[in-house]
Amino acid sequence: MYPRLLHVGSGSDGTEDSDSSAEREQTNSSESDGNIPKRTRLTRASLRLSQSSQDKIERPKGLNVGPFLPPTHVDTLDVKQDESPPLTPTGNAPSSESELDISSPNASHDESLAKDPALRDSDKDLSHRPKRRRCHETYNFNMKCPTPGCNSLGHLTGKHERHFAVSGCPLYHNLSADECKVKATTREKHEEEAKVQEESNRHATRHQTPTSRQTRYKEQVTEMRKGRNSGLSKEQKEKYMEHRQSHGNTREPLLENITSEYDLELFRKAQARASEDLERLRIQGQITEGSNMIKTILFGRYELDTWYHSPYPEEYARLGRLYVCEFCLKYMKSQTILRRHMAKCVWKHPPGDEVYRKGAISVFEVDGKKNKIYCQNLCLLAKLFLDHKTLYYDVEPFLFYVMTEADNTGCHLVGYFSKEKNSFLNYNVSCILTMPQYMRQGYGKMLIDFSYLLSKVEEKVGSPERPLSDLGLISYRSYWKEVLLRYMYNFQGKEISIKEISQETAVNPVDIVSTLQSLQMLKYWKGKHLVLKRQDLIDEWKSKETKRGSNNKTIDPSSLKWTPPKGT
Repeated sequence: MYPRLLHVGSGSDGTEDSDSSAEREQTNSSESDGNIPKRTRLTRASLRLSQSSQDKIERPKGLNVGPFLPPTHVDTLDVKQDESPPLTPTGNAPSSESELDISSPNASHDESLAKDPALRDSDKDLSHRPKRRRCHETYNFNMKCPTPGCNSLGHLTGKHERHFAVSGCPLYHNLSADECKVKATTREKHEEEAKVQEESNRHATRHQTPTSRQTRYKEQVTEMRKGRNSGLSKEQKEKYMEHRQSHGNTREPLLENITSEYDLELFRKAQARASEDLERLRIQGQITEGSNMIKTILFGRYELDTWYHSPYPEEYARLGRLYVCEFCLKYMKSQTILRRHMAKCVWKHPPGDEVYRKGAISVFEVDGKKNKIYCQNLCLLAKLFLDHKTLYYDVEPFLFYVMTEADNTGCHLVGYFSKEKNSFLNYNVSCILTMPQYMRQGYGKMLIDFSYLLSKVEEKVGSPERPLSDLGLISYRSYWKEVLLRYMYNFQGKEISIKEISQETAVNPVDIVSTLQSLQMLKYWKGKHLVLKRQDLIDEWKSKETKRGSNNKTIDPSSLKWTPPKGT
């Protein structure tokens, strides 16, 4: 039986410098260190020595360069040793030690001495001044990869000459610097071929069927993945155990033969990409070789590994481990402080109004203007697991819808999404997150469904704000697919309009069209766009819905007690 062709009716068209600020933050935060009194005493001692010897050292004649510093003061100048490598004049990280030629603060004065004959005569008087230590010598002394036996040469991406973190260490990943370069060259070649193929396919959007090249590639991938579950031999297991006993956690476990070569290469590519992102953040000064990046957080009864850098205050971020109250989201330095806080904390649920409750699931509407501290802490917590999030402190123009799961101890944070109070583009979600311990359990789809339920009550068509995170994009595509297949399953007419689908589901027409194209349900035939009702996809969706049964996590519109806020 051939699929039914449904005509598409007319619908509505869906159409201060950072480096210097980072240095100021590091300087301000360093004042709380225990070493500052010692540095202060050294500076005052050097000042007294300079004042006592000021009269003994004669100022060279003809120099108009401000106060002359005696040798004792020059020796005690404290050069701040930043953990991030200095930048070259081009703005990039130096690729070799020879590029780390950073001139002294008096470099302009030295150049004037070389150009002006009158000043060259007086240069003899400066011969007693000792040479300054080159900054790159101090930099190379402090910056070293923490992997045992590594000389910091090479990089996992194959694009940098040196590395200073485990994320970019070839030795940690059981590779060599040359192997990383070869892999980088191969990846670049494949990416160029993919771009050429994408450009050629861009002009053939009417043909939705896979090309012969795509079909061959899919067959190759299927063939490579056949032996991924064959298991390891006894010799391989012994080799892997010996490697683990010899290196422990200082090396990555051996990954060969555990999965297919195709999947292993995908994993290596993702590692290289993540290492490149960390390298870029380090060069920009946002992170400093992992020392100011929180590795884990203790959140309720869970210990969560973080994924990304979050701009917590430096005195907390440099600890590497953070303790967060799961109710008020206050962050603390130690478990003792957290235990004392929990004994006094009176919060058992998020602030704001409870607008939805069904069973143990509740949703609270929190105003960023009324509960500013809570929303800021929520944004800082979310940034640990989101890559594209940029909102941390300016939370007043947003509403936060926090989903919780209740038990006898309180309402535990499951996830949330934020929404602008006045969005000119009708965005119904600005940022969305499901906590890692609740992922892959249906809560993300519930949050998305709840955001569209609010749009239906407002009688608007909504869409999430771009760019979406990787996990967010996967969740939204899955949700849009499910909404369209459910609509097709219940649809009994002959002609279908994208505008009608949009009005009934509150999904933006652009998102509907892109989903239909990805499902190969939109065709161009004889000058018209047709929607192809693929019964195989609908039957597959219906069988999955039947298997889920009553345990499926869904939003019940009748449990919503909410009216749109005024002025939105």
